[in-house]
Amino acid sequence: MYPVSRYLSIDAAESPTLTVDGALVFLVNTTGTPQVWTLDSPNAWPDRLTTHDERVSFVSASPTRPEVVFGMDEGGDERDQLYRYDLTDGTETRLTDVPEAIHLWGGWSPDGDRVAFAANRDDPGRFDVYVQGRDDRDATLVREGEGGFLGVETWGEPGIVLSKANASFDQNLSLLDPETGDRRGLTDGAEASYADAQFGPGGDLYCVTNRGTDTAYVGRIDLDDGTHEVVCDGGEWNVERLALHSETGRVVWSRNADGYSELSAGRLASDGAAVESLPDPDLPEGVVSEFAFGPDGGRCALSLSRSDDPKSVYLLDPETGAAERWTDSGTLGIPRDTFREPETVRYESFDGRTIPAYWTRPADARPGETPVIVDIHGGPEHQRRPWFYPMKQYYLRRGYAVFEPNVRGSSGYGKAYAHLDDVEKRMDSVRDIAAAVEWLREREIVDPDRIVAYGRSYGGFMVLAAITEYPDLWAAAVDFVGIANFVTFLENTGEWRRSHREREYGSLADDRELLEDISPIHEADRISCPLFIQHGANDPRVPVGEARRIAEEVRRRGVPVETCIFEDEGHHTTSRENLIAQFERIASFLDEHA
Repeated sequence: MYPVSRYLSIDAAESPTLTVDGALVFLVNTTGTPQVWTLDSPNAWPDRLTTHDERVSFVSASPTRPEVVFGMDEGGDERDQLYRYDLTDGTETRLTDVPEAIHLWGGWSPDGDRVAFAANRDDPGRFDVYVQGRDDRDATLVREGEGGFLGVETWGEPGIVLSKANASFDQNLSLLDPETGDRRGLTDGAEASYADAQFGPGGDLYCVTNRGTDTAYVGRIDLDDGTHEVVCDGGEWNVERLALHSETGRVVWSRNADGYSELSAGRLASDGAAVESLPDPDLPEGVVSEFAFGPDGGRCALSLSRSDDPKSVYLLDPETGAAERWTDSGTLGIPRDTFREPETVRYESFDGRTIPAYWTRPADARPGETPVIVDIHGGPEHQRRPWFYPMKQYYLRRGYAVFEPNVRGSSGYGKAYAHLDDVEKRMDSVRDIAAAVEWLREREIVDPDRIVAYGRSYGGFMVLAAITEYPDLWAAAVDFVGIANFVTFLENTGEWRRSHREREYGSLADDRELLEDISPIHEADRISCPLFIQHGANDPRVPVGEARRIAEEVRRRGVPVETCIFEDEGHHTTSRENLIAQFERIASFLDEHA
């Protein structure tokens, strides 16, 4: 049996970007935290460009010069600062130095002379838009926000596109003139999501949106009158990502089909209202999480993962459909044929609704003896997908089965499904978890007395809710940075995030009684199974005090509880050293209690 450290040391390559001279730049976590690396040819030995102890969150290549901008926070506090890296001589220049503020990357100007970003420098609850010259030490405020989340989508010849988020899947777009600060709306306020906004050859704006439909599509927005047109329909599934090269009109997009990515390529027709198909990309079945064209539009870089294969970078020629794998970090000697693939299943919940899930059985499953980890995703507007999870493969090798439900409220299945857990319907999604356990108990291999609740962030809330609402179902539980009290969560989370989250959970002003009622911390005396709690002291989203309060209450009642709180981490555990320590303890905890 391979140790936890072996699985967690498998590298993942992501955030690919192509430079003006054709080099691939990407992030990989070989050193224990994601850092910036580069490659000139496929599967060559990459060059490491950054040497920081903190994680790098993104990297973006200039459209005109051999340089990149990357972002990095400190101690997992999510307050990214921006840096420019010159690929010709390795010079690293800090662009922002306001450590108390969050800096959200926006994009390069078309000529590569300036960058745009949003930051909450003047007011923690308000994001403003800044423009900064690549050689400048200071940024210029070009637009003050109205409060809440405001982001920069793209920068093209017509101007800078801004996105104002009302909720996770409800945004408004506007066009900003960076020279005058004038802004005008591009959308009419109807509830809709907008993503991957990019300018086409004729100056119109293209994006992924679900305006007027249940599932998302590639749409075109006329900058003069705001008219929306469908360019590529997703059908029963969401279009989820879009890459467009503004000069050549080449376009690549993906559909999320039951969690798997279906990638397509084409070229915008002369009128810009349709796409002429190009050969289907020749890629393995899996999940494509990000992709972008290089400056010349000849190639599209993408990151792809499978259940049995960690994230790797491919370069796609959209004209031919040929895709070449550029990175392969390997699996540290663990045979790939030991990695298990999931089965896509559906089970019936309390109200007759069908819930999609992934069901993965260990190789040596024995009737009536197999423990199960019910792994619940966060979000809540997120989706569990069939990509590579190193600890999932570790648990499977240890003999656990893994069940991953996409309960009501998950993304990936349309707008209506995502709204099924809003506000007063919150606990319906917890009932979906109880129904999942009933489904599992009918599987021949499952030991019904060895089922574990497991989840992080909002999934951590789901764990705490499941073990308080249905305490008799669980042998043990693992809660990572879970919301235990929605009132204190909303009171203490970032001011810019609060209104955004209240649309999903309910407001402090109008729904306080409901928020109190659904908060697991008030029913902690019902927890009867052993509980493991992980948290980061620097968590800006979920106060660490909630984890301590739950642990104190459970411990007071004599129920076994373990805590793992890192002083140098936030909402995510970013250091590989900490990850290994954390999961070694969790593995021992599960071996003892499940």
